[in-house]
Amino acid sequence: MAVMDSDPPTPASTTPVADYLDRPAPGATEDHLVVPRSLAQSMPLRWQQVFVGLLADLHDAYRDQPWPQYRVVPSRWERLADMDEEQLAASGFHADLGPDGELEYRDARDELVTDAATRRVLAPVDDPLPRASAGRVPPRPADPL
Repeated sequence: MAVMDSDPPTPASTTPVADYLDRPAPGATEDHLVVPRSLAQSMPLRWQQVFVGLLADLHDAYRDQPWPQYRVVPSRWERLADMDEEQLAASGFHADLGPDGELEYRDARDELVTDAATRRVLAPVDDPLPRASAGRVPPRPADPL
């Protein structure tokens, strides 16, 4: 005779993608998921086949949506005071010498930023991942059993 479990099974989530991406995940933002092509192309063959099938289904199901072109910019959170001129400009800030000879940071509305030493903003950086044209990126070895 089988013993009955008194607790009903936990139902599977109806939002598994949101559940996964709502926690910190590489390449995920509130509105987008970026999958570096070099890493996707480096997955084992079976994973690539499944991934392509899922992408094909996604693109087929939403082919009538007005898909824009996306510009992906590798970025990381940096302290405003640590950024160079290019990073400041790309992030909507600039720095100039103030009347006392110290650097003053201003935002896009030209308002003074008083916490530049601690304020973090998303700044463009060189992409640490290889380009897709660089070839296969070997994955991390599996943890021992």
